[in-house]
This record gives sequence, C-alpha cells and structure tokens, in this order.
Amino acid sequence: MKAFKRYLLTAALPYANGPVHIGHLAGCYLPADIYARYLRAQKKDVKFVCGSDEHGVPITIRAMKEGITPQQVVDKYHAIIKDSFEQMGISFDIYSRTSNPIHHKTAADFFTKLYNDGLFEEKETEQFYDEAKNTFLADRYIIGTCPVCGNENAYGDQCENCGSSLSPEMLINPRSALSDAIPVKKKTTHWYFPLQDYEAFLKQWILVDHKDWKNNVYGQCKSWLDKGLQPRAMTRDSNWGVKVPLPAAAGKVLYVWFDAPIGYISATKELTENWADYWCREDTKLVHFIGKDNIVFHCIIFPAMLKAHGNFVLPDNVPANEFLNIEGDKVSTSRNWAVWVDEYLKDFPGQQDILRYVLCANAPETKDNDFTWKDFQDRNNSELVAIFGNFVNRTFVLMHKLCMGKVPPLHEALLDATDKKMLGEFDLCKNKFENLLGQYKFRDALFEVIDLARKGNKYMQDKEPWIVARQAGEDGLPNAEAQKLIDNTLHICLQLTANLAVFINPFLPFTAQKMLHMMKVVDKMLDWENAGKTKLLSVGYSLRAPELLFRKIEDAEISLQVEKLNQNKIQKNMDTEKSTAKENADPETGKGKAEIVYDDFAKLDLRVATIVSAEKVEKADKLLKLEVDLGFEKRIVVSGIALHFKPEDIVGKQVVLVANLAPRKMRGIESNGMILMAEDKEGKLYFVSPGEKIDEGSAVT
Repeated sequence: MKAFKRYLLTAALPYANGPVHIGHLAGCYLPADIYARYLRAQKKDVKFVCGSDEHGVPITIRAMKEGITPQQVVDKYHAIIKDSFEQMGISFDIYSRTSNPIHHKTAADFFTKLYNDGLFEEKETEQFYDEAKNTFLADRYIIGTCPVCGNENAYGDQCENCGSSLSPEMLINPRSALSDAIPVKKKTTHWYFPLQDYEAFLKQWILVDHKDWKNNVYGQCKSWLDKGLQPRAMTRDSNWGVKVPLPAAAGKVLYVWFDAPIGYISATKELTENWADYWCREDTKLVHFIGKDNIVFHCIIFPAMLKAHGNFVLPDNVPANEFLNIEGDKVSTSRNWAVWVDEYLKDFPGQQDILRYVLCANAPETKDNDFTWKDFQDRNNSELVAIFGNFVNRTFVLMHKLCMGKVPPLHEALLDATDKKMLGEFDLCKNKFENLLGQYKFRDALFEVIDLARKGNKYMQDKEPWIVARQAGEDGLPNAEAQKLIDNTLHICLQLTANLAVFINPFLPFTAQKMLHMMKVVDKMLDWENAGKTKLLSVGYSLRAPELLFRKIEDAEISLQVEKLNQNKIQKNMDTEKSTAKENADPETGKGKAEIVYDDFAKLDLRVATIVSAEKVEKADKLLKLEVDLGFEKRIVVSGIALHFKPEDIVGKQVVLVANLAPRKMRGIESNGMILMAEDKEGKLYFVSPGEKIDEGSAVT
C-alpha cells in the first residue's frame, strides 16, 4: 500500500443559492468531517477544504426570483451556509468562496494554460436565445411541459416532479424563464475541452487502477466510459461568473463545472502558501467527498482537466454517497421538502450530535436511504440515551457511590475471564474501527463504537457491583474482598468510558468534549494513540459528577417537526401559486387567473364572519389562530397574517370566509375555512369586509 505524507480532503462546494439541508450533510460533509477528525487524531498532516460555489445558473435564477443581484444572493446564503457548518461542527480548515479574487485568478490562469497549450476547440453552435431579453438561455432558464409526466414547469435539464433528465429540445411548448417568450436558436461561439482524448487514460486510471472504489462510483464511471466521451463546452454566455480570459470572449464566463472544482485549489492557496505541497506532490492523498450527482464531474471531467494541465495529483478516492430521502419522498428544495440545517439548530439547540449520529447511522453509503423523524427519535432514545449515555452515566454514578468519586485501583490477581474479555474488547474495537474507516465505511465504524458501549452495559449488568456492595462487613461497608471486586468492575468501566470518548470523537465531537470535562482531562486524551489502551485514567484521580450526555426526545417534538415539514410544503405550493398568478397577470389590469364558468364560482360558499378572538400560534411567526362567529356556529381558522396584524387589533373585525373549504391541520390545529384577503403591489394585506356591519353568516354572492 502506498505511503502518504499528507492528506488533502475536499467536500463538494455547495451552491450559495439557499441553505444546506440534512441531505447535503449526509451526502458528503459529515463523512468528510469524520474522516478529517480521524486523521487529525492520528496526527496526520491534513487539510480539509471547501467553500461556496457562487457561480452558475441556480444563483442567477434565485436572484431573478428574489428581485436582487446575484452578488446579494451569494452574500446572503454564503453566510447562512458557513454558519450552519460551523454550528454542526464541520471542521473545515478553510471555508472559502468562488467569488474571491484569488479564485477568479486561479480559474482564469488554469483556462489560459490549457488554451495556450492548444487543447481547446473553438466551435460555433446554435443555442436557445431569448429575443425579449436579448440573452442566451442556459438549459435551466428554459421551462416547458415534461414529456414524461406532463409537469408544465419542467426545466430544460431536469423535471423536478418526476426526476427525468431532459434537454430543452425534449420540452413541450418551451418558454423562457426570464420573459415567458418562446426561445429561438441563435449562433454562438464556445471553447470545448476534448474529453474524448482522455478516454484511454481514464479507462486505465479508473477501471483498472481503482477497482477498489465504491461500487456506485465505479459503476457510474464505467457507464460513462462505455458510452464514449464527447467534447464538452467549458464556457457559457453569461455576465455572472469567471470571465473567459480571451479578447474575443466578451459576455462569456467559464462553465461552472470547469470553474467550481478549481475552487478546491484556490481555497488551498488561500489557506497556505505551501498549497503546492498538497496539490503537486505524489505523496499527497487527495480524497473528494461528494454526493452521487457529482460523480462524473469529480471522477471524469476534473481528473481529465488536471491531467491536461499537468503537475497536479489525481484523487486517490472519491467515496460518493447516494441520496437521503425525507419521510419516503425525494428531497426537493423547489417544493420545500427538506429538513434545513439552520432550522434544526434553532429547534434543537445544543443537540448537534444527535443529528450527526442519526445521519451517520443511517448514511446512504451504498443506496438511497430514508430519514424519518420517528427514526431520529428512536435512534436517539434507544441507542444514544439507552446504550451509550446510559453506560457512561451508570459508570459515573456508581464510581461516586462506591469508590468515593475516584478512579479505583485494578487488582489484577482477581481478574476473571469476563474482566479480561472486556479489556480485550478495547483493542479489538480499535482494529475494526481502523479497518472500516480505511474503507470509508463510517456507518459500520459507528456501529462498532455503540456496540462497545452495549458490551459495557452487559459487562456491568453481569458484574452487578451494587449487589456485591451488599456483602458488608461489621461497619456496614463492603468487606475488603467485595470492595476489590467493585474496584475492578468500575476501573474497567471507567477505562472503557475513556476509550469511548476517543472512538466517538470523530462522529460526535461535542459529546466527546462533555466526556473530557467529566473525566477532568485535556484534549490530548482524544489522540488516536490512546485508542484501545487500558490505562488511560490514573488510579486515585478524582472525577466530576455525572452529566447526562443526551436527553430523551419526546413524541410532541417529533409531531411538531412532521407538521412543520408538511406545512412548509403547503406554504411553498401556496407561494408558487401566488407567484404564478402574479407572473401571468396583465400589467395594467392585474387580471391573470384562468377564465372560469359560473358553475365554478357557485361551488364557493362565502360567508360573513366576525373574529371573536385571535392569538399567535406557538413557534409559527406567520400564523394566527382565529375564532370566528358565523351566526349559526363558531369555528377555528388558522391564517397566515401574523406579520401584518396584531391579534388585539382585529378582534370584532368582520371578514369574508370561504366556509366550505376542506379542513386541514396547521401546526397541530385544525383550520376550518379561509379568510379572504386583498394584497397591494407592495405586499400589504387588507381584509375583504362588508362595507357596514351585517349579520354573521350572511352569504356573499
């Protein structure tokens, strides 16, 4: 096996067009962090780099939707993403951004080197163009009907409803996302990288030299190579991104998948003046942590670019994970079907390690996996609380009760087979751990740590030191022989606790720090050289009182998260419908909804109601719980108007209510109806009310 002097770990650059969700964490950032922490514990020379990808179509689309500039978009989300990573303990050595000048220069220089070497082919092709906006359209800017599922808002590269990969030519009735105009074809010039020239090299490098790569990675690469590689355009028509450094390339930028992976290089440059040691020396181990949607770019395109440039090391491994679904459905940011990390941190303050644990224990390492809030609760309560936390807590409680709060001595002459077997488990766990992490099997390695705590619980239960303590002498204390047996049991349990801190540290760093505090030891205890040792805590050393490492998650907390997830999707659908109505509205009349017939209108039961009470819904900034009087009955209605009205100001207000709307639950409250509101062009809401007070229940016709 090749010996490496240094390690360079990269995690996929997240698009700075929205927050990160737990699928991102499970896909690459958490496994990368676990591996980085493990290498640091071994005192390896390691650099762990990442940063925000701030170029590309998703950024400009977000800017268009929010009515702000692309720079404002990336500034906003870069800060949110960076903060989420920091709070979750993702220990990057640097978290940079591709809008930094050092990145623009590095990417432009890389392109220039390939250009000067005569590698690019200049081609004139026809691409879709928006005549209303006078701009070429990237695939993502073209919207139409999906030929597979009929979704009328499929993108030119993918339908987010059915997941089908598309091209603009496949769309039915394509239109521009910028102007709604029908796009036309127009000639443009771009520079193509001859990927086909590197096919033989890639086949040898991947299919022969790296047969040990994960099956999902190896299989996807083989599929691409078997089909044959084609030239790939490395420039785009846009004003947002790294400018193409050629005099004849005005209005063109580098293709985001040419520019983004170079971000690893520029981030390393920003981190250290010795950056070339990590990128250009053969004794560096480069590992890319990514999700499966980035396999082709990191295993085929970027390595071909590095090979073409020369002097750079190639990745030793690309341990890509599959996707993490949410409650049985694919994560979809467009439908707001996701668990956002920044929101989790607000809802579960100080509980980062619970999420880290669940995402690793359920990691989609070999196939797509499903995150459910019930599984989150069960794993926390039955594994972290009942196994790991329970063992540590029982050990400390009994140590204070039976050993005066100090590490008791080990009486080796009295060690029995059970004691010796438990001590042997320390080193056995270390060996299994090292083997599994060497294969990037983080989920299995975590299982071994929990299993070691499980064995500790069984050992303690078999030994029953509390029962042994009842073998009292004349003074009411355990006799000398009994005390020695107690000492042995709790000495072994305390040494096991110290080992558990070492083993759990890469996975649950906040928990490891709590354990260090309880044991009154410094961070050096977590060095990997201590893993498996049986004499980590000194005899006679006083330890602090026990603290609960984890708390039980209650059913009500889980119900709230499931409701929140469903409500987010409902709110997203409502926002989309409202946005679509505004986009389709006539600019002068404001009329935009499709024409209906009288029978459609007649289905609505509109009634005058009086608001008799109003209060804010707990943990929901936008919602008010209203009680309304319809004359013939009173109802509860949940309305998203809390940002516009104070509860006390609207009591007694008469409103128009859609009285026959099917009930639905919002934040655990059943809402029976909808209040009609008017909205002006600035987004301010107004009640639709009768001109003067009339009887409750009066029909609006």
